[in-house]
Amino acid sequence: MGSSAALWGTQLLSLSFALLLSTAIGFERQLKSKSAGMRTHALVGTGAALFMVVSKFGFDDVLVKDLVRLDPSRVAAQIVSGIGFIGAGLVFVRRNKVRGLTTAASIWLTAGVGTAAGAGLIIPAVFVTLAHFLVVFLYPFIVSRTRLGNLNEHVIHVTYLDGIGALRVIMLTCTELGFAIMGFTTRAGEDSTLSRVLGKTPTADDGTTDAGDVTVEVELEINGTTPISVLTHRLGSVAGVRGLSIDDDAE
Repeated sequence: MGSSAALWGTQLLSLSFALLLSTAIGFERQLKSKSAGMRTHALVGTGAALFMVVSKFGFDDVLVKDLVRLDPSRVAAQIVSGIGFIGAGLVFVRRNKVRGLTTAASIWLTAGVGTAAGAGLIIPAVFVTLAHFLVVFLYPFIVSRTRLGNLNEHVIHVTYLDGIGALRVIMLTCTELGFAIMGFTTRAGEDSTLSRVLGKTPTADDGTTDAGDVTVEVELEINGTTPISVLTHRLGSVAGVRGLSIDDDAE
């Protein structure tokens, strides 16, 4: 009876560690508002641990000495290949650029952590979890302080008044701060579109047409090493800018 209780305790401890470590990894993704957060990572890690526990302890009643032999490592191999389906669902292509690779990699790593915890390898599981946080927090800091990494890519939407040269100033501000403009598109702002639908033309108080009341939205694809917050602060002070937003898929 005592040995049975100890076995149950070992199994529950392994599953608990898997839940704790995978949740910690998912918490980091949740903070960055990624598509896979704490719940997904916790379920992946704990599920992988359960598969490993079942592989190790779930067939003791059917084992026969020198007749039936089981290989627990086969389950671990299937976890590695099976988790690829979830990872593939997190990776997508947008504007000819691959997005979601870091989140997919964290799911793959979480499955490894859960498998290790389920196998009773608690110390390696903890070490890899700490390595995850080292990579996602320290590495970007190193890259931002050096020229070792790729340029940061951003997509910004700026709404401005038409007819006062605001677009030229917006693009000049981007280049002055070291951003390269990879492409841009413009479209009429919502207010201007509504006016056209209703058959109205924006006018000034004296009844004359005021082109400055017509808004245009420009979508800029840029990259650079300057923090995007610096750019948004500068753009916010540009005359004629009515609003801006950032549409980033940074990992």
